[in-house]
Amino acid sequence: MSDTPFGIADIATAVTNGSVTAVEVIADYLERTERTQEVTNAFTLIETDAATTAASEIDRRIAAGDPVGPLAGVPVAIKDLLDHAGRPNTAGSSFPAPVPTETAPAVARLEDAGAVIIGRTGLHEYAFGFSSENHWYGAVHNPWDENLSPGGSSGGSGAAVASGAAAAALGTDTGGSVRVPAALCGVVGLKVTHGRVPLTGVFPLAPSLDTVGPLARTVAGTSAIYRAIAGFDRTDPWSAPQLVRAPQGPLRIAETVIGVPHPWVDLRQTESVAAAFAATVDALRNAGARIVDLDLPDVVPGPQIEASVYPEVAVIHDERWHTSPDTYGPDVSQRLGEVFEIDPTRYVSAQEWRGRIRHDIEASLQECSFLMTPAVAANVKPIGEEMINVAGKSVSYRPYLSRYSALVNHTGLPAIVLPLDMDGVPPPSVQFIAGAWEEHRLLEMGLALEQHGISRWRQPIATAD
Repeated sequence: MSDTPFGIADIATAVTNGSVTAVEVIADYLERTERTQEVTNAFTLIETDAATTAASEIDRRIAAGDPVGPLAGVPVAIKDLLDHAGRPNTAGSSFPAPVPTETAPAVARLEDAGAVIIGRTGLHEYAFGFSSENHWYGAVHNPWDENLSPGGSSGGSGAAVASGAAAAALGTDTGGSVRVPAALCGVVGLKVTHGRVPLTGVFPLAPSLDTVGPLARTVAGTSAIYRAIAGFDRTDPWSAPQLVRAPQGPLRIAETVIGVPHPWVDLRQTESVAAAFAATVDALRNAGARIVDLDLPDVVPGPQIEASVYPEVAVIHDERWHTSPDTYGPDVSQRLGEVFEIDPTRYVSAQEWRGRIRHDIEASLQECSFLMTPAVAANVKPIGEEMINVAGKSVSYRPYLSRYSALVNHTGLPAIVLPLDMDGVPPPSVQFIAGAWEEHRLLEMGLALEQHGISRWRQPIATAD
């Protein structure tokens, strides 16, 4: 393991006080990206020259006594879906990649805070899937087992963080695309309230659901990235002028009321996921939390998810699909064929369902501090296989990876996925959901779970550290 500090705050502090230079930090991480890339294929572009130049500028500013920001020298990877001036934005597709002249606000805010972008990470084509097995760029591999998927669609971001190739990464989350890779790679992933982080400069999947969020190995690291990117932006019509609050440290678990929504949490899942969730409920109860079983019969994923999302996807891909359908990868092509079949009646009905589940969840959050579910219903997906085994049945992997994430996007509410300190390859994870604009509360809960030893990042097998 190198002498580079481990945590994001540690890196920034060491760079700012001169214990280590930003150039040294970035050189270390660039070496990690090259070494782990052979195993994970996490990056579509490694920014060797640009990252070194950016690090040199940070060191120059420190030497001159100029402010450098709270993320000074922190190496961050970004999903190859976000604009970064001068770099091709492939969106994981075969279409000619545009080279933007402006940087997406979420990325620009990281750079303004002193972070150094070290590369662009692989994803499921157009973010339209959960495996990150990309027909054009190859599959992203899980650092825990290179035969396993890291989840998607931000699989490269999850793999880069878990392997130690990046201190943190940005992903996007429309149906779980930050949280699913976090769960399958054993890291922390934060899905923000819709409208919290600007979507300008982000290739869309379904704009009314799209969010940009951070992945990191610890809650503190996730919080640092979140605080840098969150906030109102007039260039984004979805952005909301809401106050961004920083977490104030671990909350008192003994003062929390945690709702467990039934029958949502009772839907089919693997035995290991069910056992880990039950153990987490017990651990929280032992720590003093009050666990409340909630009867929310309408709050379950169903066909309304596709009926609500697909018309937006159709608008984004209408021209490309109808002029060049053969330039999409096979799995995305198949799904896009289904996208254009949703009729207006189903769409309207699905919008009514969306309003109903949001009402039900928001009402339950008046009684509870958080809702808690497993992060995924299955956390092992072999690369190249469509079917997985869940409770003795051979089933398609997609609904089991998205079972506890996709519905949350339809509420617009924030959620966090945390790795549990339990055995498993990868280790199991848990999800907490909070009220709108309460990301700080989710982060405080995450800090408390780390403090109590319920959540902990573990080093995977294919690691750069």
